[in-house]
Amino acid sequence: MSTGNRDYGEDKQMPEIPTDPRIESSVAVLREGYTFIAGRCAALHSDVFQARLLMQNTICLHGEEAARLFYDESRFKREKAAPNLMLKTLLGKGGVQGLDDAAHRQRKRLFLSMLDEAGNEAVLRTAEPIWRAAIGLWGEADQVVLLKEVQGILTRAVFQWAGVPLAEDEVETRRSQLAALIDGAGGIGPRHLHARKARKQAEAWGSELIRQVRDGRLVVDSGSPLAVIAQHPELDGSLLDDRVAAVELLNLLRPTVAVSRFIVFAAVELHRHPQWRERLAADDVWLEPFAQEVRRIHAFFPFMAARVRKDFEWRGYRFPEGTRVLLDLYGTNRDPRSWNEPETFQPERFLEWPGNAFSFLTQGGGEPTGHRCPGERLSIELIKQALRMLTREMSYEVPEQDLDIDLSRLPALPESRMLIRAVRPHSALVEARASPQ
Repeated sequence: MSTGNRDYGEDKQMPEIPTDPRIESSVAVLREGYTFIAGRCAALHSDVFQARLLMQNTICLHGEEAARLFYDESRFKREKAAPNLMLKTLLGKGGVQGLDDAAHRQRKRLFLSMLDEAGNEAVLRTAEPIWRAAIGLWGEADQVVLLKEVQGILTRAVFQWAGVPLAEDEVETRRSQLAALIDGAGGIGPRHLHARKARKQAEAWGSELIRQVRDGRLVVDSGSPLAVIAQHPELDGSLLDDRVAAVELLNLLRPTVAVSRFIVFAAVELHRHPQWRERLAADDVWLEPFAQEVRRIHAFFPFMAARVRKDFEWRGYRFPEGTRVLLDLYGTNRDPRSWNEPETFQPERFLEWPGNAFSFLTQGGGEPTGHRCPGERLSIELIKQALRMLTREMSYEVPEQDLDIDLSRLPALPESRMLIRAVRPHSALVEARASPQ
């Protein structure tokens, strides 16, 4: 198999990449969602095919070997890869996700410096009392929408850790904005328009915050993430543009709040597999395998985008310069060549998992210094913390509800957003056991 770069003359005859026969496949993506690439690959008996998406010829890739190719930065770049629909909602323009080479490494160091082991531990310490306070309030409510409540917990925690001022009457506004950036990224119609409005409002707020830090109107700890972002230099030594700095601030806050979706899926899996509640409550060793299996099964988004840097050949197929390429995250996480019984929920598979940066792609592949999410470890630890809270700090009931997950909805969620009721904090359980009969 040739994988080297080639000089392609007009007389070079190469096999055509298998093609989705539709003139435009965007409607099929909206209908099939997460399963679009894996389904086409199975039908075409190929790990690579091309389709016309959003009026562009697009090459779609699936599987571990394809992921190894996709994360080869000598072959692919991220500049102008993400669709405008994503830039105007989830990502923002000018952020780290769209950079390459030295500019990307410079910006990525910013996030790696904040999301190191000490930073992650600080977020968890900040979140713990917020969790306990919320559980106490849930005990007074008839019913709780877990997604919204956990979003609120993580909003409070990440703002406090980052040194970002957050008045009590502002919590719901910021929670709602950050949640909209995530939820509207793959939507169309009102959901998408709501996300675009939230992006504009959040960037305006963040830009003003950056300006206040820079001109001394807002005094924050010099080591806080807010201060670090405000003072981060570009390659030429100049500070980030106010708006770009705001985009990167949101790229720290938004993904942390997005972990609420993993936590909701973890609660759903606890409900579906109640035998795991006792295991998780009794032994820390199971927390990470459970969290990892939740992340494997429930990827945020189905695909990752890049563009071909220059013509090359892979498996005998030509990848032309400038072509948009989508990597199948959801399907690769469920590829039976990498995972035994991939459709079943089996946390045990991660108990002695050796690790593989190209078969488990929920938050990207390759190394964190590349285009893998720098907050992946924090995500795992926040899920583990939530599992401790759900299994050790409280009891609750799960009422009848619609927990179906529509895989055509991007990003996917259980229909009910996970409802719980009859919440009893651990402290109340202890007091009840200790009281005389």
